[in-house]
Amino acid sequence: MSKRRVVVTGLGIISPVGNTIPEAWDNLVAGRTGIARITRFDPSPFASHMAGEVKGFDVEQYLNPKEARRMDGCLHPVRHGRRHPGNP
Repeated sequence: MSKRRVVVTGLGIISPVGNTIPEAWDNLVAGRTGIARITRFDPSPFASHMAGEVKGFDVEQYLNPKEARRMDGCLHPVRHGRRHPGNP
């Protein structure tokens, strides 16, 4: 078998349990879940009213307002990760 090398260029997290590594780790260790009642829209027409929503993420720290409005909200953390130091 050949030995492959991996280089980690940066770490970051945007998730329902936290938007920083320390916050997410503390919540996970404490047994807190990011699952709660859906708040971004009215879930009453659907069977499930629970989801893991990202809260407290300010996309305008990473994108200009016009670009943020044109992009679906679920893609904002992806763009954040691409702009994290060390990522191409």
